[in-house]
Amino acid sequence: MQLVVARVGRAHGIKGEVTVEVRTDEPELRLGPGAVLLTDPASAGPLTIETGRVHSGRLLLRFEGVRDRNAAEALRNTLLIAEVDPDETPEDPDEYYDHQLMDLDVVTKDGVEVGRITEISHLPSQDLFVVERADGTEVLIPFVEEIVTEVDLEEQRAVIDPPPGLIDDRAEIDSSRDEDEA
Repeated sequence: MQLVVARVGRAHGIKGEVTVEVRTDEPELRLGPGAVLLTDPASAGPLTIETGRVHSGRLLLRFEGVRDRNAAEALRNTLLIAEVDPDETPEDPDEYYDHQLMDLDVVTKDGVEVGRITEISHLPSQDLFVVERADGTEVLIPFVEEIVTEVDLEEQRAVIDPPPGLIDDRAEIDSSRDEDEA
């Protein structure tokens, strides 16, 4: 099974280093020296990590055979893909790989069916489930423990406790102006 573990950013310096946008909770395992990664587009790889270091809060990587800024810049926006055993699971029991979450049924804590997870969107602040409803519309569910209260891989479902307005249009809006007018 293949997992996207990073996206190459801009070149850093003149010796072939690149910044990377990490897309794995296990960068030390997936992005360490010697790791061989597939790429998207495939024509850019495979790439072998020669060195890695953190600089100003960003991970910098150098790949074997990439020795100058031009070669590094040519890799910009390339996705780095690790080959992973499909039975492998993250060390933390509260973490999941995307492929484990795909196609899970989403239900509320009251048992109301919401839909099925069709995509996981990784944003800087949090991950989102893209859930397709029975009528074909989509709803975005933040993957935070306050909302996603349970993930049951054996039952193939995710249980949510959505705040008002997240999956329906009956939001209750509290406003301090309402109190002032009363």
